[in-house]
Amino acid sequence: MPLVDSVLSGNRLALARLLTQVENDTPEGRAALDAIFTQTGQAHLIGVTGAPGTGKSSLVNQLALHYRRQSGALVAIVAVDPTSPFTGGALLGDRVRMRDLAGDPGVFIRSMATRGSLGGLAHTTAALTQVFDAAGYGIILIETVGAGQAEVDIARLAHTTLVVEAPGFGDDIQAIKAGILEIADILVLNKADQPGVEITERALRGMLELAHPTRRAFQHHGRIETMDAAASTPEKLWIPPILRTVAIQGQGFEELIGAIARHREHLRQSGDWTRRERARLESEVEALIQEALTAQFRASIPDAEYAEKLEQVFDHRLSPWEAVKELLDGRAATPAAARSRRSRETSQSRRKE
Repeated sequence: MPLVDSVLSGNRLALARLLTQVENDTPEGRAALDAIFTQTGQAHLIGVTGAPGTGKSSLVNQLALHYRRQSGALVAIVAVDPTSPFTGGALLGDRVRMRDLAGDPGVFIRSMATRGSLGGLAHTTAALTQVFDAAGYGIILIETVGAGQAEVDIARLAHTTLVVEAPGFGDDIQAIKAGILEIADILVLNKADQPGVEITERALRGMLELAHPTRRAFQHHGRIETMDAAASTPEKLWIPPILRTVAIQGQGFEELIGAIARHREHLRQSGDWTRRERARLESEVEALIQEALTAQFRASIPDAEYAEKLEQVFDHRLSPWEAVKELLDGRAATPAAARSRRSRETSQSRRKE
């Protein structure tokens, strides 16, 4: 494919066009994803999530600057903004806080809307990261929308998840409610020059100590895992560090990038990198199967029949579960009925002969 060839050769305009095709889920975009998949699997995916107002965009801006200065690695940024449930639009304004990156050909910023998806990411966020991966971007920063208690999908996509906190944002128990210990690989206490930073850090550290006294129990990629701390070496056990930063002043980023590098090395040595990649791809395959089966099922049902079932549900004459059961039973009976009809027609034809 000419567009794919141009992307692999480093053409930024072709990359932008391919990202649009993939985000819109066009046939051309799907074909391109098939073509480039063998070129993926090298990038380090770093997720940045946290409550609104904690400084995620400024943090991502500084991370990209430091990576460019330190190693010159190509850096891609995927910034996800929520879609309005009323207008269907999205501001896509995260790049306003990333003006320091303007003009750098080694940085590519792509804003995208959630388009109704829950979990802090858009439906095609994972596909966009594959395009950047194939295009040679070694660092991919994924900034989620302001994460709430259920918006933790980033943990299933990223290799390293940064959870950003800031002093004065909610009570101490809110972090536990948001599942912070389950998804965080590194806890970033941003705006560390603000009052109350010691209280917030003390609360976070207390939560970590409660979670990691003698056994570490954590949920990652939907699976609960436990590990004996006493029997584990530091190389096998990763306890999220708490690091202070002041993003608008660029403070604390040497330590943060060092922690990210150590976590990447830990993933490689422990085999967790491979396990996370396998879990991520398995989740993606299952999601695609569900999408394909739903489309196939919907296409097999006449619109009139589907609309009739919906009307029965709207009128409370039929429960949603009963409607689904009847639709599934009707579809399952269709091939059998067709075979029976063909059998009768064949018998009648033979009798006539």
